Amino acid sequence: MTTSQSPAAPDVKEEHFLDAPTGIEAETEDEEVPEIERPWKPEQIRVNTKQFSLRNALDMIDDESLELAPDFQRGRVWKHVQKSRLIESVLLQIPLPAFYFAEDADGFMRVVDGLQRLSTIHDFVRGQEGFALKGLEYLQETVEGKRFDDLPAPWKRRINNAQIMAHVIDPTTPPDVMYDIFKRINTGGTPLNAQEIRHCMSKDRSRSILKRMTLTAAFDTATNGLGGHTRMNDREMALRFAAFWLHGPGGYLDFGSMDSFLQRTTTMLDHPNDVDDATVEQLEAAFRRAMENARVVFGDQAFRKWPQGPDTGKYPINRALFEAWAITLDDYDPSDLARRSGAIVDAARHLMTVDYRYLDSITSSTGDARRVMYRFETTAKAAEAGR
Repeated sequence: MTTSQSPAAPDVKEEHFLDAPTGIEAETEDEEVPEIERPWKPEQIRVNTKQFSLRNALDMIDDESLELAPDFQRGRVWKHVQKSRLIESVLLQIPLPAFYFAEDADGFMRVVDGLQRLSTIHDFVRGQEGFALKGLEYLQETVEGKRFDDLPAPWKRRINNAQIMAHVIDPTTPPDVMYDIFKRINTGGTPLNAQEIRHCMSKDRSRSILKRMTLTAAFDTATNGLGGHTRMNDREMALRFAAFWLHGPGGYLDFGSMDSFLQRTTTMLDHPNDVDDATVEQLEAAFRRAMENARVVFGDQAFRKWPQGPDTGKYPINRALFEAWAITLDDYDPSDLARRSGAIVDAARHLMTVDYRYLDSITSSTGDARRVMYRFETTAKAAEAGR
């Protein structure tokens, strides 16, 4: 397919968080919502409601039977006044909204909804430095400027004895069902994105693997410093690579949705019987190689829309381009890619200019199985340019 007209710049929208750009292109979905192909059976959903005192919840955090998702930067974004007014609400005996925990087979629980609230309370009461209350609305004259240790005993007791309600997802609930539950109830404050939910639900093994992958110099260079992303989009991209590397692009057809695909891969990475340590080493080596090869071919335009025509600067990182090109380039020798880089770039830019089916596959409903297969197949052909 060719065109004689000058190509128009694509309409690219960047994700924002706290009014700041994240460096990641926003994905869009078609307005028409497809029918649910696999509705969950009601008997698979098991939720128990439990009541705890805040003292009990903080004790569980300290003895690690209740986990606050370590290395979760998003849980620490509240400003000082927001934190202080949460503590003020507790002191005023205003009931806190319900929390949601995920329980595993060993009885350990992870906070999925309410992470910022519990982190704030724990920091105030048990943190090494804590923080002084600031910007209160009703208790300025009583506790403004005080830390927990400075509070009179009755105020300390009011915090420790405050009751919270938690809905605990039973460990026998299938992971896909559990993930879907948390997506449905994730509506408060600044809602968690998909990867943040997966992070809260997962175990340390998968977290550590994805963290190692994204904190490499190769990833940071290929993505212009995306490692340590505030909203964990870096780890989602590493997880997408792992999913397609483990299952192959054709394996995606067994899942039918990106959420199921990535959730299953997270579960696999958490269990050495599914993905042993030797395979993890191979995965991490493949990821580094893919990042280095992407830099060889595309320079600082790697994983970004880059249509032919006048220079428009750099667009945000595109997730669909990332997974397709990273998986494709992993199989090539860097010296071969360096020799053919000009031809590959021309082929890739041509696709992003005139192949509207390809543009659709990297822009909207990118989890549609047909679009996934098309972008992988077409990207693989472009990688052969110059041979």
